[in-house]
Amino acid sequence: MKDLDDAGTHPPKDKVVERLSGQGSAYAKYAAFFVGTTAPGAFLRYEAAMMLAAGARGALGFALRRALFPGLFGRAGRGLNVGRDVSLRCPGRMSIGDHVAIDDGCALDARGGSGPDDFVIGDRCLIARGTSLVLKQGYLRIGADCSIGSQCYLSGVSGIEIGDHAIIAGQCYFGGGRYLTTLGAGPMVTQGLTTKGPVVIGADVWIGAGARVLDGVRVGQGAIIGAGAVVTSDVAPNAVVAGVPAREIAQRR
Repeated sequence: MKDLDDAGTHPPKDKVVERLSGQGSAYAKYAAFFVGTTAPGAFLRYEAAMMLAAGARGALGFALRRALFPGLFGRAGRGLNVGRDVSLRCPGRMSIGDHVAIDDGCALDARGGSGPDDFVIGDRCLIARGTSLVLKQGYLRIGADCSIGSQCYLSGVSGIEIGDHAIIAGQCYFGGGRYLTTLGAGPMVTQGLTTKGPVVIGADVWIGAGARVLDGVRVGQGAIIGAGAVVTSDVAPNAVVAGVPAREIAQRR
């Protein structure tokens, strides 16, 4: 397999290993990994929100999260609703729009971002229960009025962009990369990842349950992807695709 330099990108570094096994105190490692900064004020806000509000049940828990969670993000709009047991890593590198709902058990991880413009959830989006949004490198941007179903996994290695009004059903997977597999270069897990580029989902796209959209794929505006499809190549605007690998079976009319 060729090195990523051919595609103009580079294998992402393992920032988990770097931050947790590198030099520094236990406080510095914890703060850098979970909070994204060692600044005492940000650390105390994060700890207060996680300890007092994250797992609290009922109306009191809802009210505590409404009060404490917006201040954790780099930018947060009005009317943010956060469910129980939501996991946040480096929330200061996230931008959350107005009237966003993040359901119970979701995981939002912006460790690979450099600022709020890299991890964006647009206005009036719903992130359903148990979904993970992970920014390892590049960017992860979701447009306005999107619905992301339960137990989805979006992994931004070289970028994920989702247009406005997208409907994504449950248990979908976007992005990721591939391990380099050169013989004689050591275990594959240590060789790094290669990627074909960002995943780009156009506006007004409907993606069925359990679909897989691999790195480098662009899905055109208005397209429909059938349940269980594995999308390995670009999808034309307004096309209907299905199968493994996904192929065009119709056009919207």
